[in-house]
Amino acid sequence: MFKKICIIGCGLIGSSIARAIKKNKLANKVVSSNRSNNINKKVIKLNIADEASSDTKKIVKGSDLIIIATPLSSYKNVVLKIKSSIKHGAILTDVGSVKKKAILLIEKNIPKKVSWISSHPIAGTEDSGPESGFSELFKNRWCILTPSKQSKNKDIKLLEKFWKKLGCRVDIMDAKQHDYILSITSHMPHLVAYNIVNTTLKIKKKKDRNIVKYSAGGLRDFTRIAASNPIMWRDIFIQNKENTSKMIDEFISNLKDLKKAIKNKNEKKLEKIFTKTKKIRKEIIEAGQDISKPDFGRK
Repeated sequence: MFKKICIIGCGLIGSSIARAIKKNKLANKVVSSNRSNNINKKVIKLNIADEASSDTKKIVKGSDLIIIATPLSSYKNVVLKIKSSIKHGAILTDVGSVKKKAILLIEKNIPKKVSWISSHPIAGTEDSGPESGFSELFKNRWCILTPSKQSKNKDIKLLEKFWKKLGCRVDIMDAKQHDYILSITSHMPHLVAYNIVNTTLKIKKKKDRNIVKYSAGGLRDFTRIAASNPIMWRDIFIQNKENTSKMIDEFISNLKDLKKAIKNKNEKKLEKIFTKTKKIRKEIIEAGQDISKPDFGRK
């Protein structure tokens, strides 16, 4: 599909993309840029890319497809480094979880000759680093494309084909809709997980050191989510603060209703809420987003 693909940031997502590209023979050459020379050495040692360097400006030259797979807060620095090196007609994409601000930022800082099409593969595990990636990460997962004003139709179709080759199902939506939907389906669950685990840590420290020892499946699964990359999630909450703040208000309101029902021993209301929410699990399985025995996207 491409002669040369450059992946900037070879963590879990970036290294999984590189592995999937190689497995499906989607490029003649795959290169990667990472700030750490140790990471670059690891990328070569693990045969994730054909070449890896901390010189982003140099390594991006001649690439037909450039994928930014770094934290959102690094985007401006990355774009300023590469903007003079991107060849005419190249496609630039990313894998970030927030789109509105990222799209505007990159539109302002790249040449008009570049086709900028933002991507969001909705896939991942709690692990990070190049050694954590695997080629099957995107199998049957959604990838949302949010084209910018600098997106060419032929390139949108090509990028859609690329993600499908990696195993994704692809949808297209505008940035505002994307950020709102993801604040509900992804960002809010992570925020709840972080807060539950943080609460557990405080109780463990003050009162009972056996909490972790006797943790049930519920706490275990929350700790899996809360073990995700802290820098990445810090950036997500800050950049999507309008939507996540609204979801927090909604969550607090619902939590107060639950507390009231518990205090008042309102059995009917509690049962109604729990029955209604149970249906969502069934819908998620029917939509193909999970199986009855979840594997959490692990290898």
